[in-house]
Formats: sequence, C-alpha cells, structure tokens
Amino acid sequence: MWNADGRWQGQADPPLSALGEEQARDAAARLVSGGFARVVASDLRRARRTAEILAEALGLPVESDPDLREIDVGDWTGLTRAEIEARWPGELAEWSEGRRESTMGGESRRHLTDRARAALARAAAGSSPGDRLLLVSHGALIRNLDRVLGLPPHPIGNLMGRWYEADGNGSLAPGDVVSLVDPEERTLSPSL
Repeated sequence: MWNADGRWQGQADPPLSALGEEQARDAAARLVSGGFARVVASDLRRARRTAEILAEALGLPVESDPDLREIDVGDWTGLTRAEIEARWPGELAEWSEGRRESTMGGESRRHLTDRARAALARAAAGSSPGDRLLLVSHGALIRNLDRVLGLPPHPIGNLMGRWYEADGNGSLAPGDVVSLVDPEERTLSPSL
C-alpha cells in the first residue's frame, strides 16, 4: 500500500497489499525446491505475511524476529521523497549517500547493523550444519549489511535480497543479489 504511494514505511506497520500477496504467491513457486529448513521473518506485518505465504508453500512454520525489522526512519515515516525534501532540503541525499548516520529522529545505521547481526547470529545458532534458512526482512536492512561488508550499492526491491553462505567460523560470505519476481535479475542459486 505505502510502496505504491512511494511512502517511506520504516517500522510503520501497514499490511501487505493485495499485489504484494499475489507477488509472494508467485515467488513461492521458485522456492519450493530450495530445501529450506527454516523461515525466519521480521515481525512487521508486510514481511510476516510475505513469509507466511512463502512458508506455506514450503510446508514450514514462520519464526518471528523483531531484530529483522526495517530501519526506523523516524520523522520521515509515511512521507514521500518530495515531502521529505521539502521539509528537510538535502537531508535525504546525505542519508542516501551514507553521510548521515540516521534519518531525522530515526534509528542509527550502527544500531540497525547491531540488531541485524544479532538476528543472523540467533538464526545461525538455532540451525544445524547445512541447513538452508529463508530470512524475510526489508530493503534498508539488506542494503546496510551490504554497505558494512563493503559491497557496491545495489537497489533492493520487493521480493529481492542477497544470497549469503555461512562459513565454518560463523561468518557470512555475500553472494549474488536475487530476485523472486524478475527472473532476469539473477538466478536464485545454482543449486535451486
């Protein structure tokens, strides 16, 4: 709903739109042969509902982790880019380019990184070696992890993400950006 209007959601909790539900059902078919052992999702309704649709196709329950939530964008919540620019000229560009640690009244990138890493560590700790996990989160969280890992910026749209592989030392090595809605973007994984 807010995506279609170009509104910044952050940790606001609007429901997944009918289009989002349809896209998730279409995407689920691409995941069925993936051999996933667990599905862990942000507790925000749009991510949680997406995860429920995907998990149903996989025959798995959904585990919830609030640390997978989107970044809190503070005063920008519910506003469009034009509205943000009108109220705080230049601030959006500074934040988007990484020259601001947080949005106006929002969560810091450091805090986002710390809680995302904690969520990944919990997910890994609750899994067996060789398990494949499907984590359903949000674009800014994924882009921030990419930035911390020194990866070049890549737009992360709806039903997109990044493939990560865990090494034997509990670290994650980033792989390809993946899209469940645009088969031309990248393959999901060589083994899927």
